[in-house]
Amino acid sequence: MNSITENESPRCIEESGPWPFVTRRIFEWGDASTWIWSSRHHRKQLNYSRNEATQLPSHALRQSIWLPKKLNWWIGLIFSIGSLLFLIACIFSLILMSGLTEILDLSNTNRIFFCGSIFFTIAAYLQLYQSANPDSLWPTSSVQSRNYLGWRPTDIGWVSSAIQFIGTLLFNVNTFNAMSSDLTWLQQDVRVWLPDIIGSILFLGSGYLAFAETCHSHWNWNFKDLSWRIVFSNLIGCLAFMAAAATAFSTPEPTNLKLQLFSMAMTAIGAGGFFIGASMMLLESTSRPNSQQIENTLN
Repeated sequence: MNSITENESPRCIEESGPWPFVTRRIFEWGDASTWIWSSRHHRKQLNYSRNEATQLPSHALRQSIWLPKKLNWWIGLIFSIGSLLFLIACIFSLILMSGLTEILDLSNTNRIFFCGSIFFTIAAYLQLYQSANPDSLWPTSSVQSRNYLGWRPTDIGWVSSAIQFIGTLLFNVNTFNAMSSDLTWLQQDVRVWLPDIIGSILFLGSGYLAFAETCHSHWNWNFKDLSWRIVFSNLIGCLAFMAAAATAFSTPEPTNLKLQLFSMAMTAIGAGGFFIGASMMLLESTSRPNSQQIENTLN
């Protein structure tokens, strides 16, 4: 059997997830066999269960280098580029602040931050689009209409992606305004720091929701799971970005160099966390689509 009719659909015997969301369901077939549905894996067209995530084939790393037909692969790649640009800009900024060289230019460093934020926004939108257009749970012959933004407030993956996308737009504003060299301290706070702190709060909320979605609870430690390592790495990045934003405000007083160094170091740690998480998404994308798993279960 290669398809499922409405009457043949299995029944759900268990649901779990961080309240008020459901992120995991166990279905039972007529022959008493079961199948586990996970919201993240369904949304991203991944088919392995949490325990199987450590058993990726040995050629997965080689496969992950080029998977142009998989949207999840493009999301990971673009996030990786944006994170790498942020990391490079942070390193240049730290060198400038330390006074180790005068070759680097602050305006060029800020341009790198802005370019990195554009890649963040592109990847975040693709992730929102992915969340707004999940495949049907069971194979169907009907054609589904595409949603460019969607509205799925009961879906934790969509809520996380929507919040993250708004956060990246604020980072666009923040990094664009930071390229201006003639701002007063008040203008810097309003045009640079304010969108930064709000964007960081949204990123932290998004990162936690993605983490809870993978844990199927508000907190869980499961380092062996590849998807868990991805969202945990991103959550560390969000926490570091939050710490950086909270200490990046300007005052009429002379600049506190130690505070600036701390803020930039936290930004670097955050970018590193995002880069690691995005890079692992490339490996995660080597999994087959959910539909294949359903068909294999039936055969």
